[in-house]
Amino acid sequence: MKRFLLALDQGTTSSRALIVDQNASVNAVAQREFKQIFPQNGWVEHDAEEIWTSQIEVAREAIAKAGIKAEDIEAIGITNQRETTVVWNSDSGKPIYNAIVWQDKRTTERCESLKAAGKAEMIRSKTGLVIDSYFSATKIEWILDHIEGARELAAAGKLKAGTIDSWLIYNLTEGKKHITDVTNASRTLLYNINTLNWDEELLELFRIPKNMLPEVVPSSGVLGHSSEKVLGAITVISGIAGDQQSALFGQHCTEVGMVKNTYGTGCFMLMNIGDQPVLSEANLLTTIAWQIGDQVTYALEGSVFIAGAVVQWLRDSLGFIEASSEVEALAASVPDSEGVYFVPAFVGLGAPYWEPYVRGQITGLTRGTTKAHIARAALDAIAFQTMDILEAMQKDSGNSIKALKVDGGASNNNLLMQFQADILQTPVIRPHEVESTALGAAYLAGLATGFFESTAHIASLQEQSQTFDPSPMNEKLSTSITGWHKAIQIALNH
Repeated sequence: MKRFLLALDQGTTSSRALIVDQNASVNAVAQREFKQIFPQNGWVEHDAEEIWTSQIEVAREAIAKAGIKAEDIEAIGITNQRETTVVWNSDSGKPIYNAIVWQDKRTTERCESLKAAGKAEMIRSKTGLVIDSYFSATKIEWILDHIEGARELAAAGKLKAGTIDSWLIYNLTEGKKHITDVTNASRTLLYNINTLNWDEELLELFRIPKNMLPEVVPSSGVLGHSSEKVLGAITVISGIAGDQQSALFGQHCTEVGMVKNTYGTGCFMLMNIGDQPVLSEANLLTTIAWQIGDQVTYALEGSVFIAGAVVQWLRDSLGFIEASSEVEALAASVPDSEGVYFVPAFVGLGAPYWEPYVRGQITGLTRGTTKAHIARAALDAIAFQTMDILEAMQKDSGNSIKALKVDGGASNNNLLMQFQADILQTPVIRPHEVESTALGAAYLAGLATGFFESTAHIASLQEQSQTFDPSPMNEKLSTSITGWHKAIQIALNH
């Protein structure tokens, strides 16, 4: 009987599900957007129950679209928006507050106070991370401090906390499993990436009871089983990875020095650095890429908070376009941005700047500026931010990369990919199947059950990719890069 994998891809703006066959081909996709909640300036939340219901609905829809039954699913792989945090009551299974999203800035002051108290180096040496509201620890701490009765419930062992993978698995298993994998754990500011344990000193610093947190498991293995009630069959859960690590694996970046960039809501670049954590000197993060069996692989990471989200803003807030896919044609209707620069720091700047208080700005406007110039500047900004991170990554690793592998929704934009190759002066390689994030979770799940024989076997299944070769560096390109650096400095000094 033909068997399949179900990949659950729970993202920042939508829940998706894919059915993957033994040729690593995607047989069916279902996707559903869900509500973004902005209670105050800088606050971003999701309804965790809506995340769960949307995710299970698209899973059922994908199975139906593929024309198969739940019993035909050999294994489930899960990938998720990272850092976004849910705290729920273990008696009722209900969240005690909305999920606080990775983009949320409400704990910025708390992070600043930790830096002022001299905690940055201790935290970085244990976690590979910088102190920032981006990560999960201060989100859990905030919920415990601000929701009435939460600390008492936590002390009584009545609360669970986790990232979105944990929340999905808790529901998939009807409360039998409270687990997370090493990649998601490594994004919390609570997990020691050297000892591979929740760190007692960090738990005490953030006043988070250890009994709230999930058991940490490898990224690939028999990790749990979904309840028959949920999907119609008991199915092994055998792959878990945070979305960016999953994309790194999905892009077959299994050798040291290989790099991928995912163009989603944000932009996330990861470089495989092998089996030892190396701390960055250029404001990048050191994170766990995956664990297969006992073997842990590490990565350097640079995070851009606003990438594809800038196109959504042009669509939803300014009404420049009706659908995100229209931005390429609008931007291509002009030869360049005509000196307009867009720094999309709607929620501060991530790597390599880590400036939470910077806000977005558009410079270089004239009476001749049109919607098309602003759209072009918005796309350029995605590429420029990626350039900044790659420069930092090459400085840290001492490696000059041979090519940049790309994926994610905005990687379908040919104009953006060509500009990216041009300003990097490096080939940009886009796979035939850009669903790298979901495929990474499927590959991890399939490796655990023997659905795929090995990572080499998976790589051999990849179809032909498209390469964007860089145009020769010229004065116009050089001037545009200089203009970007000036725009960033104006934003930072504002």
